[in-house]
Amino acid sequence: MPERTSEGMNNSVIVILGPTASGKTKLAVRWAKQLNAEIISADSRQVYCGMDIGTGKDLDEYRTDGQVINHHLIDVVEAGEDYNVQRFQEDFWRAYRHITNQKKRVILCGGSGMYLQAVLQNFEFTAVPTNPPLRHELDGETDQNLRAIFEATPSIYSAKADTSTRKRLIRAIEIGVFLQHNSLPSPQNGAQKVEFEVFGIDVPLQIRRQKISQRLHQRLQDGLIEEVQRLLNGGVLPERLIFYGLEYKFVTQYLTGSLNYQTMASQLEVAIHQFAKRQMTFFRSMERNGLTIKWISPDDDYLTLTTSTSNISGA
Repeated sequence: MPERTSEGMNNSVIVILGPTASGKTKLAVRWAKQLNAEIISADSRQVYCGMDIGTGKDLDEYRTDGQVINHHLIDVVEAGEDYNVQRFQEDFWRAYRHITNQKKRVILCGGSGMYLQAVLQNFEFTAVPTNPPLRHELDGETDQNLRAIFEATPSIYSAKADTSTRKRLIRAIEIGVFLQHNSLPSPQNGAQKVEFEVFGIDVPLQIRRQKISQRLHQRLQDGLIEEVQRLLNGGVLPERLIFYGLEYKFVTQYLTGSLNYQTMASQLEVAIHQFAKRQMTFFRSMERNGLTIKWISPDDDYLTLTTSTSNISGA
């Protein structure tokens, strides 16, 4: 393998995306060591302090061969606080400037489609303001009704919307309602003109399903229920945790008596499988909208890829 150094490479941002349980963080850490890079997380729930087990926030994963890889946008707000795509855009570019000022490469790693889209395609819809009264009204609707409301409020945003979770579906409705009566505001996110090399982790469906199921059962054993109880005891409202979706939604419903343990575990497992499928659907929609994603195995090596594939910049 030809020897490559960070000084000999271009300054593009390496992006590693993929569905849940695909091994994104481990790959990002390995590549970061090769490239003298730092990692920016694109995970909409790992930004919250105290939400660790349910989000897969294993900070030990950022340690390799005795070296800690610097990471950003993890544990940046308290659980229960608001954090949105526009704020992520601003935080990403702030972290990007901090890293590149140190003459290091940037790796953006995560599976939150709207967060990734906000950076990769300078997603202009993040500038649409929130509508608290509408959100309060929508909170009382079933998921099925929310889907019907979304379809009844078409806009130029509809085809690009990420509706993979209840939270994002409500935001999609909020944007659609706004655009029915207003023009699109200009985002103020500090974006810069940057090249992106986007790699997607492609895990065979059966292996992905197996990993998701194994990981869920391990998280339940490792204290997921206790983590959610601590958040509730710390003053985070049940409605807020349910709004975060998946592990926090179903475990909160179990702790508040809405579901028994067996039903909670079973429904949560199904929901995570469905979420992973929606993630892949969203990534494919990003491709249809013009984003080039090179699909790879989690075991692939960055330097091998860039020295053997002529259509990857920096080769």
